[in-house]
Amino acid sequence: MRRKLIKGGYVLSMDERIGSGLLTVLIDGARIEDVSAGLDTPDAEVIDATGCIVIPGLVNAHMHTWQTALRGIAANWTLPQYFRSVHAGLATLFSPDDIHIGTLVGALNQLNSGTTTLGDWCHNNQTPAHTDRAIDGLIESGIRSVFFHGSPKPDPRPGEKHFSEVPHPRGEVERLLKDRFANDDALVTLGMAILGPHYSTYDVAVQDFQLAREYGLVASMHCAGLEAKTPDGWERLAAEGLLDARTNVVHGNNLSDVQLQMMLERGVTFSIAPETEMQQGHGHPITGRLRDAGHAPSLGVDLESSIAGDMFTVARMALASQRALDNAASRASLGHLPATSTLSCDDALQWITLRGAEALGLADRIGSLTPGKEADVVLVRADTISMRPLHDPVAAIVLQASPANVDTVLVAGEYRKRHGELTYAALGRRLDELDASGRRIAGGLSQLLGSH
Repeated sequence: MRRKLIKGGYVLSMDERIGSGLLTVLIDGARIEDVSAGLDTPDAEVIDATGCIVIPGLVNAHMHTWQTALRGIAANWTLPQYFRSVHAGLATLFSPDDIHIGTLVGALNQLNSGTTTLGDWCHNNQTPAHTDRAIDGLIESGIRSVFFHGSPKPDPRPGEKHFSEVPHPRGEVERLLKDRFANDDALVTLGMAILGPHYSTYDVAVQDFQLAREYGLVASMHCAGLEAKTPDGWERLAAEGLLDARTNVVHGNNLSDVQLQMMLERGVTFSIAPETEMQQGHGHPITGRLRDAGHAPSLGVDLESSIAGDMFTVARMALASQRALDNAASRASLGHLPATSTLSCDDALQWITLRGAEALGLADRIGSLTPGKEADVVLVRADTISMRPLHDPVAAIVLQASPANVDTVLVAGEYRKRHGELTYAALGRRLDELDASGRRIAGGLSQLLGSH
């Protein structure tokens, strides 16, 4: 049966024209056909959403999914230790099958947690086989994803260039577009995870930007943490007309207000990872700085090697950290707290839906329950001990919900989770494979550290 009718739940459409309330969502195949009150279609499968809040699928705009088998290993590390132990260390031990199982289980965990779209930033693809197995994992999971093809960051061997001096491999991008991503309408599409001026020479940055522009790909890059390789790179890229809406900056803590405003005026999007940034030493998330400039971030988990992988927690961390900064600033300047919270739960829900869709270049396909968009829909149980009584559905999603409340997940109209259980049949076997992969890789850490 192609048509599905979601009825009985409280709908948060994230579309201002449709609004929120006791609405019915009609799905025809992979797309949303209608969202309105009182719909009744006799030939549709009825999904009873009584006791649920119905939301667009959440968007995790930035995660290094290949690190799933390293969960918790970086929990107490600051950024320099993370770079030394993971990128120059553990990452070198990954086989293509390790990349596959980490990406697959990481993507399944996103689905289990209500995330239907993932910005998978894969920068441990040492060979084309590593890349292909990562893509295989995403496709097998059934998640919608932008696969950001990156490059490893090991220490150079004698005679090799530092990774900051090596342009993105054109041949791999062209191979992937021809062989793996020939269909722009597929669930998994291609982006480029480039170094950018923060982590490369200017010449490399220009080449990478031009390659992304040539093929119309979103170019995503980190900007935070260690000192910039090309401090004036953003201004020079802007002068060459290379910054636009398909430029995505991750973190951005190091940027000045002038740089930030200049980039926003050119349409650059920002994806922040508040918990990782505060924990590892990037600095305070730029949530409030974006707000003050009239913009908003998308959010990402970033590292399951360090933190939990659900977007409910990420949204809470982003909201709480900025409220804390605003409260402290108000006390310091005015001697009292603001009259009300400076950012709302409505803001936070946008960060993990609409703003994530924009950052991934998918705003025309996902991010809201809008007729014509893809049917990425999540039912969150609100009739549970953790969420009753329900006074404010938006606040309940942002501040009370957890993966345990996620009842049903649809991606392009297909069930990925139903009645609280993933539909992926081989989960037990895959978890055993993840355990074996993680134990083998983590077992090499002490030897790697001893050799540095």
